Amino acid sequence: MSTPHDEIHILEDDPLVAGTVARVLEEYGYATRWFRTAGELLAAVARRPPQLAIVDLGLPDRDGMDVVRELRQGADCGLLILTGRDILSDRVLGLELGADDYVIKPFEPRELVARIRSILRRRNPPAATNKDRRLASFDAWRYDPASLTLAAADGTEQILGAAEARLLQCFLEKPNRVLSREQLAGNSDLSPLDRSIDVRVSRLRKRLDDDTQSPRLIKTVYGAGYVLTARVRWEIG
Repeated sequence: MSTPHDEIHILEDDPLVAGTVARVLEEYGYATRWFRTAGELLAAVARRPPQLAIVDLGLPDRDGMDVVRELRQGADCGLLILTGRDILSDRVLGLELGADDYVIKPFEPRELVARIRSILRRRNPPAATNKDRRLASFDAWRYDPASLTLAAADGTEQILGAAEARLLQCFLEKPNRVLSREQLAGNSDLSPLDRSIDVRVSRLRKRLDDDTQSPRLIKTVYGAGYVLTARVRWEIG
């Protein structure tokens, strides 16, 4: 039997859409729970967060963006926006608020499942043994990919979101090399108008206390991409 933390919560006021999403996920072995209002979802998450929450933006009792902000600030779970709002500013805002991904309705079921799996893989990487657990040190930071933990020189630790963790991993594996937005997104067909990677780079800079106006660690190479300008040392933890 699944526990609440094994579930995927669906916040969607349209029962037909919610039913479709639930059926698709359950066919792939996921347990789901449906909530029609933001209040119902937030109350359930406060008791125990799920693996992942799927949030619609058009809700009867709250603005969906407010729900995204509140979930990211107070809950340890993956977060995917599933909405009919195909507006670039909404996509950018949703990612800035901490969503791991943004999917437009109508959706292709297999693509939705693939995106959910990707979020969950990044949030729950395979446990590494002490023999093969790799830790990265760079500048004044230390990063543990197994736990997604970023530690400062004074010992202060923060847990990265799945999207930020994947982005940092890309930079750490290829430091001092210009990486295109397509490489960082893992999508060779990335639209020139898609600014999701730029938003995530901005969020990662804030995590690293890197001045977003004049960054020192993650620099922008205009027309080419981004580069991590730091020496990275990997060691076995």
